[in-house]
Formats: sequence, structure tokens, C-alpha cells
Amino acid sequence: MLFGKSKSKVSSRRQIRIKEVKDNILILPGNKYRSIIETSAINFELKSEDEQDAIIDNFQNFLNSLPCSLQILIRVREVDIDRYLEEFSKKESKEEESVYKNQIQNYCSFISDLVSGSKILSRRFYVVIPYDVPDNKHDFALIKEQLSLNQDIVIKGLEKLGMKTRILDSLEILELFYTFYNSDQIKSQPLRAESLKPIFEGSYAI
Repeated sequence: MLFGKSKSKVSSRRQIRIKEVKDNILILPGNKYRSIIETSAINFELKSEDEQDAIIDNFQNFLNSLPCSLQILIRVREVDIDRYLEEFSKKESKEEESVYKNQIQNYCSFISDLVSGSKILSRRFYVVIPYDVPDNKHDFALIKEQLSLNQDIVIKGLEKLGMKTRILDSLEILELFYTFYNSDQIKSQPLRAESLKPIFEGSYAI
């Protein structure tokens, strides 16, 4: 399993098992490479019977066309409403028309009252595409090309199911792991592209 928390008291390096992130590819120890795709979801129960049959057929074809095994990850996180409202407050400060200022204020008040005392959860879905190299003699350019080919096959299959897809970049891969292992710190210490820019000029290694 790529994602999973260990209960044993070991160092974070050994627990997370990441070697580096390079060119939007996660590199694990043992010459293992991973690409991560974020996908949308399908509400199967709201589909008609004919649509459900079509989805099942397309999903069967998708499974038969897979070039490799896949890992599916579902992340359930509490939505940071404070940050969401903060972004609207910034827009309000830049708005010159009073009518729009009032609309923004009313909307922020409505959202604050709506979620008061409650947790708003979001679900995100990811597909992890693996590529393992059996020995130390490998060319990263060729590995990247092979992963790209597998990505195209998986993405086309998911889009035929009516799902939207997006390949995670290097920062988003790091952020995914960061939120997974530092859920209590993400609000006060979010990852910033600016702070990691020097790292991504080369690669990120743990």
C-alpha cells in the first residue's frame, strides 16, 4: 500500500516511504515510481437503469484495458471554512461597488451561520498509477514516458465513464502527503509554492 499510517513508533522517513518527487512523479525506494491522478465521482444511484448498464459495461472495458494495477484512494477532509471566507473578505476589500460589498458580506454571514457548530467534509478521489523498475539500470526519461503512456490509457478510460481527471503536479503530491500526516497543522502551516520553489528547481528529496 502506498498510503497508510503505521501504528509502530518509527521515524517519519521510514513510515512515509518517499524517496523524492520529481517532474510530477513520486519516487519510492526500490526503483518504484508513481503518478497520481485526481478524479471526479459518479452518483451511480441517480442514473437510470440504461445509464447504469452503460456505466457497468464501460467500467468492465476499462478494467480489461488497464496496462497495470491501480490503487484507488479516497480522502475525506474537513473543509477549511475560515480560509474560504478569508478569500471572500479579500475580494470585498478590493470591491468598489457597495452593492457587491454588501452581497459578499451577506454571503459570508450566511455561510458562517450555516456551518456554525458543524463540520463540512469534502471527498476527493485519486488513482495511483505504478511503474516499477526491476534493476538499478534505468533511464528516468524512459520511465516518465512509460508512465505518461499508462496515464493516457487510464485517463481515457475514466473519461469514458463520465469522470473528470487531473494529474497532480509535484507540489500537489507533497501536499497530499502533508495533509495525510499533518492534518492538525495544515490550517496553521499550509504548504506554499513560494517556499518550495527553490526545492523544485531540482527535485525534492526526503
